[in-house]
Amino acid sequence: MLTTKFFPTLLIVLDMFAAGAYACQGPSEWRKVVYWLAAAVLNLVVTW
Repeated sequence: MLTTKFFPTLLIVLDMFAAGAYACQGPSEWRKVVYWLAAAVLNLVVTW
């Protein structure tokens, strides 16, 4: 079971890193932060 959720979990982590990268660029990129956090949450709900 661990191997079946490895890649989706990796994708969730990468989505959160993308959101963090855009968050560090300043308040003008808040829409991209929300987008990547929403993608992470959606993957989280579907996977787990």
